[in-house]
Amino acid sequence: MFFRKQQAPAGTPPWTEEETEKLSKNKETQCFTSTMNTQNKLKWFNVFLFVFLLAWFLVFFFWFPPTNTKPHRILPSHYTILVNNTKSAPKIIPTCNLENVSVYVYSLPAEFNLGLLKDCHNLNMYTDMCPYVANCGLGQPLWPLPQEYSSASSSGNNYNKSSTSSSTSTSSWFATYQFIAEMIFHARVESHPCRTWDPKRANLFYVPFYGGLYASSTARESDLKARDALAVRLAEYIESQETWRNHNGKDHFMVLGRTAWDFMRTDTDNDNEVDYGANILLNLPAVKNMSVLTVERQPWTGGSKQYGIPYPSYFHPSKFNEVVRWQKKMREAKRPHLWSFIGAPRNGSDKAAIRDKILSQCHQSSRCELLNCGAISNYKCHKPMEVLNVMRKSEFCLQAPGDSFTRRSTFDAFLTGCIPVFFSPHTAYTQYAWYLPSDWKTYSVYIEDDHTAESIEEELLKIHKNTVEKMRQRVIDLIPTLTYAHPNATVTGQHLGFKDAVDVALSALSNQVHLLDSS
Repeated sequence: MFFRKQQAPAGTPPWTEEETEKLSKNKETQCFTSTMNTQNKLKWFNVFLFVFLLAWFLVFFFWFPPTNTKPHRILPSHYTILVNNTKSAPKIIPTCNLENVSVYVYSLPAEFNLGLLKDCHNLNMYTDMCPYVANCGLGQPLWPLPQEYSSASSSGNNYNKSSTSSSTSTSSWFATYQFIAEMIFHARVESHPCRTWDPKRANLFYVPFYGGLYASSTARESDLKARDALAVRLAEYIESQETWRNHNGKDHFMVLGRTAWDFMRTDTDNDNEVDYGANILLNLPAVKNMSVLTVERQPWTGGSKQYGIPYPSYFHPSKFNEVVRWQKKMREAKRPHLWSFIGAPRNGSDKAAIRDKILSQCHQSSRCELLNCGAISNYKCHKPMEVLNVMRKSEFCLQAPGDSFTRRSTFDAFLTGCIPVFFSPHTAYTQYAWYLPSDWKTYSVYIEDDHTAESIEEELLKIHKNTVEKMRQRVIDLIPTLTYAHPNATVTGQHLGFKDAVDVALSALSNQVHLLDSS
């Protein structure tokens, strides 16, 4: 969350008329005393040479036919991106198995998405994003994997791996950046069975704008108009499309990998007033007509067309049997820790004040496992497997708000079968209605007031063992729909076998458009 502000072409060029005449005269001079036999040999040699060159031309033409599809080669060679933004449909693709879903993907000018990746080193003021935008935003493959993780991976998947990896096998596990859902979603829909290349057949229109990456790359720009420029151009571009005018954008949606607060700046004129948000994207009239999917929505009236989607975790399976194997492992996992917390302290924020109590109580308890990310020397907080190892050995994982209400850690907890403990309804309950059960007691614990928070461990010990077991089973059951499948999953012409986070979102959006049409 942001606060304030070629080589030359092969062959030789044709001879000019003057050069041809000069060459002919030279030939004539050289061959003036030649016999007729020599001239005939030369004639047949020229014929042979012509046929030889023609044959080579035909071989190259048919062996390497011209194509209108150009893959996006916009990253350094040691990073890989799978998205191929093309209008021609794949030859092999499974049938859409989502009811009433037909999604059209805009082929936006590159400046709105893939073009931003050219400067991947400068997409974030704190982090070099090049390793994270690799593999469609999945990041670098995690390899070698510990045995408990590798058995949940398939060995026959057609993954596109970074050349920096020394892995000789494939994996479903990646070092995925928390604010990268917009890229993963885009890559997944590009090859989705419910995608259509005919806008007349579509009921959903996807605008693949990498707004989160743009926002982070311009967060330090002092000129607010310059900071807003790309968002404004996007709105103008979409409004000019005929497909937009059909429903004034109400059947359109975009996906943002950062929180809604990063796109809701209102102070565009007065530089002296403090205002949140990197740009004004979500306050533009055109975008207000659209549905916006974001990892954290504004939970009050301003977020009526904003919908929460999961933060991406580290597991991106291609087949259902990978998910089933992982769920089985999490059900059988030994959990020696009653509770755990992974995070750093926060200062000057009311919603983050609970962290001090959590850190203090966990440090004093023998039943709590603490990964204090505030310690400079604690590199484990930046190692995905270290984080997941703590969670998969814990019964409860505490999810205290930080800079904003939501946390990627919540979805890491679900992935490991760790029951989340919340301290604000806006960390999950008002955010992910498409994904989480309406009865929060079936999968989570809520600690509301400061008095209760004075003894977190006591509150957790009050929950009966059978209830804890049921809650954990519910959490593990939710893993498939909270997971972003590998973007290559359906390229081979087979269905996933389960609904992932993208499938859930497309179905929910389609239902809303259907209600709109029937009203």
